[in-house]
This record gives sequence, structure tokens and C-alpha cells, in this order.
Amino acid sequence: MKHIAKLAAVLAVSAAAATPVLAAPQTYTIDSTHTFPSFSYSHFGMSTQISKFDKTTGTVTLDKEAKTGAVDITIDMKSVNTGYETFNEHIQEADFFDTANYPTATFKSTKVNFEGDKPVSIEGDLTIKGVTKPVTLQVTHFANMPHPMMKKDAIGANATTVVKRSEFNAGKYAPNVGDEVTISISLEAIQN
Repeated sequence: MKHIAKLAAVLAVSAAAATPVLAAPQTYTIDSTHTFPSFSYSHFGMSTQISKFDKTTGTVTLDKEAKTGAVDITIDMKSVNTGYETFNEHIQEADFFDTANYPTATFKSTKVNFEGDKPVSIEGDLTIKGVTKPVTLQVTHFANMPHPMMKKDAIGANATTVVKRSEFNAGKYAPNVGDEVTISISLEAIQN
């Protein structure tokens, strides 16, 4: 009987050792010095104007084994950088961003879609000027590797989506100034 009990204990320990350890979701904090949302639109059909925001915070959660993730981003709308100080102030007025009442915009994911080991699209809710609309970011680049300088696990990604600014109560001068706006984000985040 003692031999059977010992054999059972050995088998139980062996089975536990052979069971693969499931990876837990990892949380990454956005590196605000390397994360810049930008937006582009047609200006009277003459050119495509490109502007960006200089201050972004948030987190990304990634579970590589389960192929799930989450993205939570906050953009400081007052940090808009059009390349021209006067327009930086103008675009913050009530007809456009209305930063006095809505100083931030947010994106909160509802689902991250994977192909193989990489996310290819991120569904979520975009809130601008207090208006929330569902959008899907198409991931055009994704990397997950040790950061060469910080020696921590890091992720990097580029993603893009198209929205109509009029749907966010920011449609002044449309359609002369394009209603369709391409939002792109270059993101880097470091594991906590």
C-alpha cells in the first residue's frame, strides 16, 4: 500500500511538472516620448494636412498565449501640434476640439483581433468632444521584444482608422476642409 501511495505521489508531481505554465496577461505603460497620434485631412483639395498630439498616456495589456489584449489611451487634446502656433490655438476652439470643455480624447478597446501571434485590428470606442463612436484600428506594424536600452519587454505598433469629424461635432468648413480624417498612431509601451 505504501508503494502505491509513493507511486501516486511521484506521478502527481511528474504530471504537475509536465503541465505547461500559462502566461499571464502583461501590462505595458505607454512611452509618451515615442507615442504620437496624428491626424490628416484634405485641405480644400489642395493638400493633405498632417498634425499630431504631443502628449499621450495609457496602457496596453497583452496575453500572448490566449491571444487577447486591451488598449486604453488618453490623448491630451491641448497638446495638438499643427506646425503653426496660431492654428494650434484656433483648432482648440469650440468649432473644432473645444479643449476648454473637452481637454482629452480617449480610445478604449473592446476586442483585439489576432492572426497568428500578432494583433491585426483593434475594435474599440473613440471619444472626442464627449461623443463616443465605435472604430476599428487596422494594425499595420507590430513588434514585441526586449527594449534594447531599458532591458524590459516592450511592444511597438502602428495603427490607423478613418472617421468623419462631423460625427464628433467638429465639422466646421466641411466638405471644403475634408470631413474624413485619417487617424494614425505610432505607439511604444514598456512592460511594468
